[in-house]
Amino acid sequence: MTFVLPSFPSFDRLRRCWKLCLIVVIGSACNLAPEIPSSLSTPQAANDRSINPSYPPSVEASHPALQGDKPLLLATTTSTQDTGLLDLLVPLFESQTGITVKTIAVGTGQAIQLGMKGNADVLLVHDPSSEKQFMTAGFGKDRVLVMHNEFILVGPAHDPAAVKGKTTHQALQAIAEGNAPFISRGDDSGTHKMEISLWRKTGQSPQGKTWYIETGQGMGPSLIIASEKGAYILTDRATFLVYRDKVNLQVMVEGDPALLNVYHVITVNPEMYPQVNYEGALAFLRFLVSPEAQKMIGMYGIQEFGQPLFVPDAGKSESDLGLE
Repeated sequence: MTFVLPSFPSFDRLRRCWKLCLIVVIGSACNLAPEIPSSLSTPQAANDRSINPSYPPSVEASHPALQGDKPLLLATTTSTQDTGLLDLLVPLFESQTGITVKTIAVGTGQAIQLGMKGNADVLLVHDPSSEKQFMTAGFGKDRVLVMHNEFILVGPAHDPAAVKGKTTHQALQAIAEGNAPFISRGDDSGTHKMEISLWRKTGQSPQGKTWYIETGQGMGPSLIIASEKGAYILTDRATFLVYRDKVNLQVMVEGDPALLNVYHVITVNPEMYPQVNYEGALAFLRFLVSPEAQKMIGMYGIQEFGQPLFVPDAGKSESDLGLE
């Protein structure tokens, strides 16, 4: 069962489900048995607790509790849902473990709030600053780097603020000075947090300005609103690629190191919330960093968009990505 807040129906997901069936059949025929490289044997959590993410050949045999009798509550971002990545990964995890996953797709801020209240077992989110606070406060048990892509600034083809090709800082300054329409998610998501931090670095405070519109919605719906209003918007590249044929928007700013978009998987601390399904959460973490899942993440999007939507990062550190 999947709860998506909010979402628009798409026939693209049906096609992705057929692709998943083909992948599972081929994988079974080839007897794929993922092995974790030695570099992943002891990744450090943000609070210096370490885990062993070796993904066992039989999760059911290693953890009798993982027999599908207790659902796994996954709180994640709308971008992982809107891109269809979870439609690929979750069914495979369920088939391998027998664990039923209930996905709650919201902004990163809301996902972290669910974890802080013990209302989720595992998080897949993309705001390192909030994640580290979550870990330091003891709400999280394990935190591991999974993948990244990048944020981009997109806007109407006529580019009213003439931002194309500029740096992020220059582009936002031009938008503010020209009172050009800008769409913000305004939902405390990872994307929204990134946008606010970028505005802060420019010294601008756009909230309350007539040209600054907050939607309170997910990435996909916000892109559609930006297209309808001929406005600029910050988006992750993956969701934009999925929606590019549905909107009249073009990439204006990209490739800026400040726009790196990193995803971590975090297990909720069972010492603070004994009711959480920690065994299931740890199995999901191990699955996401397994060679099999990492390969699928790295290949996802190539056939349909000509480029991967995400870059797999298992075994890397934040310093490897320039985050420290």
